[in-house]
Amino acid sequence: MKIICIGRNYREHAKELNNEVPEKPVFFIKPDNCLLRNNQPFFYPDFTNDLHYELEVVLRINRLGRSINKKFAHRYYDAITLGIDFTARDLQQECKQKGLPWEMAKAFDYSAPIGPFIPKEDLGDLNSLDFYLKKNGEMVQHGNTADMIYGYDELIEHVSKFVTFRTGDLLFTGTPSGVGPVKVGDRLQAYLGERLILDFFVK
Repeated sequence: MKIICIGRNYREHAKELNNEVPEKPVFFIKPDNCLLRNNQPFFYPDFTNDLHYELEVVLRINRLGRSINKKFAHRYYDAITLGIDFTARDLQQECKQKGLPWEMAKAFDYSAPIGPFIPKEDLGDLNSLDFYLKKNGEMVQHGNTADMIYGYDELIEHVSKFVTFRTGDLLFTGTPSGVGPVKVGDRLQAYLGERLILDFFVK
């Protein structure tokens, strides 16, 4: 399985990074070694001094598909959770400045903690899901899927032109504004509506 991550899918986050809003969805891929499950602690890697959280709504792909038409895209995911796309911001900036790929800033081990999946039919209006992240009890990120530039179906249609979706793949749909650093000892708690989805420590 693979993790497909959408970049700059919330306007305020694009501004936060001094980036333009993309004319088409932007994506990159993390391998499955990035997954961290069951609220296990995240160990701060020794190759970065500027590690940032990015909270995202995550779709679970439930069937094989390629070149999927938008009107059929809703058939290709069956459950939703929250995940964090940890980013070594200092490494990312260094790679960008040199015109190099920046997978090492995104695709390192355990850089994608995810929570338990909830069947999509249990969540009401999927296009208006409220979600937020607390760091040490203080809310640091808050988003709503209504604010996504590209919705789930558009994302699936676009990505599937280039990459075949397989059962079990995960689609991280982008992060709202409010990304910021973590340090050893921080506690991160992510909520989807009133449901506590993630609750783990940085060690």
